[in-house]
Amino acid sequence: MHPTLILLVGMATILAGIVLLRLNAFLALIIAAVVVSLLAPGEPAEKIARVAEGFGRTAGTVGVVIALAAITGKAMMDSGAADRIVNGFLALLGEKRGATALCATGYILSIPVFFDTVFYLLVPLARSMHGRTNRNYLKYLLAIAAGAGATHTLVPPTPGPLAIAGTLGVDLGTMVLVGIVVALPAAGAGLLFAGWVDRRMPVVPRAPAALGAGAPQVAATHSLPGLVPSLLPIILPVLLISSHTVVVSMTARPGMHLAMWSGLAPYTAILGNPNLALLLAVGIAMWVYVRHRRVSRADLAEMVETSLMSAGVMILIIAASGAFGVALQATEIGSVIERTFVGQSGGAASGTGSGLVFLFLGFGVASLIKLAQGSSTVAMITTAAMLAAMLPANGLPFHTVYVATAIASGSLVGTWMNDSGFWLFSKMGGVTELETLKSWTPVLAVVGVTSMVTTLVLAVLVPLR
Repeated sequence: MHPTLILLVGMATILAGIVLLRLNAFLALIIAAVVVSLLAPGEPAEKIARVAEGFGRTAGTVGVVIALAAITGKAMMDSGAADRIVNGFLALLGEKRGATALCATGYILSIPVFFDTVFYLLVPLARSMHGRTNRNYLKYLLAIAAGAGATHTLVPPTPGPLAIAGTLGVDLGTMVLVGIVVALPAAGAGLLFAGWVDRRMPVVPRAPAALGAGAPQVAATHSLPGLVPSLLPIILPVLLISSHTVVVSMTARPGMHLAMWSGLAPYTAILGNPNLALLLAVGIAMWVYVRHRRVSRADLAEMVETSLMSAGVMILIIAASGAFGVALQATEIGSVIERTFVGQSGGAASGTGSGLVFLFLGFGVASLIKLAQGSSTVAMITTAAMLAAMLPANGLPFHTVYVATAIASGSLVGTWMNDSGFWLFSKMGGVTELETLKSWTPVLAVVGVTSMVTTLVLAVLVPLR
């Protein structure tokens, strides 16, 4: 069976399972993964095994982080730490700019830290801010997604843009600078769109929440922790993870201090591991909870158990989406898309002297691969490898960095139920699958299209040649 037809069958299976049969998302995704894997090429004995392998690989990647983040979020909510941070945001920017504060925070944090981790850390703030203002919950969630999604896909050292820069031979400093410039209006457009969606589709966080916290549980009469201990569960893992990112970047650049950075690398590799960093965050969050609320050991154990139970559901769903993605990759749908465009690229390129066709090609292919496989990083890496072999030997009229940002922009368009981020947003945010399709999917498309428009404008007006 043709890979495109298998992809359509998989998509139909998920939608039918969730929308028509009202199946749990985990069951719908696993059934779709099995169906796709059975239709894909390969030995019969491998077809079910690769579904389990994809499930286990995804669970191993996100499981510990999700569980630890769930405990951290629950402890921050119950101790009042999240409310204390929200108070700080509101005092600085005012209640009307709460979404702007979350968008800006996500924009900054997602440069050195993975999108998933940033979302884990900031969702409790969105929930607490909604509890204080009693409105704009969806706007707060989408503001985080817009800010964090923009820099995660456009600014190294996250894996996707880092891989694009290496494949296309773009200097890392140039990629960082241009990526930040392109991501800024994209995040702003996403924030504006978030407000538009929120006005037309108001959402209240539903239970059970992925963080184990619904409405804020801290009574207004209770005192709140200090700002510094409240911020530590967020700031500490960011600093630790960022430290390893900085050290790795410095060791890759020859210089007089190379030996010093190389000596630090083994230590930051341990301290900067997301699992350990979030474990330390859990310890601080629990300490603040116990110290400030003076709870018993039984209460502490109940808090941890409640958060882990809700986290377990989300881990299963995200791991199932990983299994579905592996099954789709076995169909070689990415190669089909690549061959289709490679076969047409020569004629297309010869018909234009501007070179802008390569920007549109990178954007379009990355979007299709994203839609087919669900992974932005895979879409970026695959498209960059394809474009690297197609670029003219005499160069383009503009810097190759714009090809890189066009590819990254395309990887934001086409996110749906085969993307783990979709389920992260839905389950941790406490919104339904349909609401996620109407909010998460279009807001990231807005961010991606805005990034592409900015890339085109810069390539024409500031070619950097």
